[in-house]
Amino acid sequence: MKNIKLKKIATDIIFYILGSFIYSIAVTGFISANQISPGGFTGITTLLNYLFALPSGIILFILNIPVLILGFIKFGGYFIIKTSIATLTVSFALTVTDLTVPEFTIDKVLASVFGGLLMGLGLSLIMLRGATTGGVDIIAKLINKRFRHLTVGRIILLIDAVVITVASLVYRNIESALYSVISMYVSSTIMDKVLYGADKGKMIYVVTSHADEICRDINSIIHRGITKLSAKGGYTDKERSLLLCTVRRYEVSGVYDVINKYDKNAFIVVSDAGEIIGEGFKGFS
Repeated sequence: MKNIKLKKIATDIIFYILGSFIYSIAVTGFISANQISPGGFTGITTLLNYLFALPSGIILFILNIPVLILGFIKFGGYFIIKTSIATLTVSFALTVTDLTVPEFTIDKVLASVFGGLLMGLGLSLIMLRGATTGGVDIIAKLINKRFRHLTVGRIILLIDAVVITVASLVYRNIESALYSVISMYVSSTIMDKVLYGADKGKMIYVVTSHADEICRDINSIIHRGITKLSAKGGYTDKERSLLLCTVRRYEVSGVYDVINKYDKNAFIVVSDAGEIIGEGFKGFS
């Protein structure tokens, strides 16, 4: 048990280091170098670095100290500890990349896309191990705890919008804000793909009178489990079965074939499953 725990901690640290350096290379080499704001605390950090030539890593760490302390008081627990470690790692990585990574002053659209791609990849590696880079994420959760009608996503979006607006004023270039939007969109898309893309699938609901045959073939041919529930039609008042089956996207057509084989009058609803955790899919890390 102790060895398993040590292995998990070592894996966490490796992911934090790798993710932090990928993220920092994106910020130093592509985003900040082309006067594009990454939003959040990192956006504030890059602005202070631009205005006063202050070291980015140290600024980011100092900004996060009160937020992490407050987060620990309000939330406590393992999440804040892991986030503190990840924040320290990102701060160190930014310090290193400031000194070693060249600034790629290229076409701003390319800088936005590739910078956003690397930022999203780096942040995803950190989040895959149950942490964040602190800052705005924790502030948003603290505000949400006080004002429940404001979602965490909206709070983060509002803070990022303020930081990006200030950045466009500091850089004296309104286009900077537009490029920031591009980089943040690319970053969030990559994060969705890395964090959830491999585990996305479809949830299929089937109302049928041939449940046993359909279950048998899906189990044996598609190799997926099915949940079978009793259902009664609200209009016909007839007893039928409701089947719930979660599959990968490429397996949907196979399920259709099985259903069509036994019940051409089955009622089918297919919906997206953003993330699937369980046997045959992703387990808990």
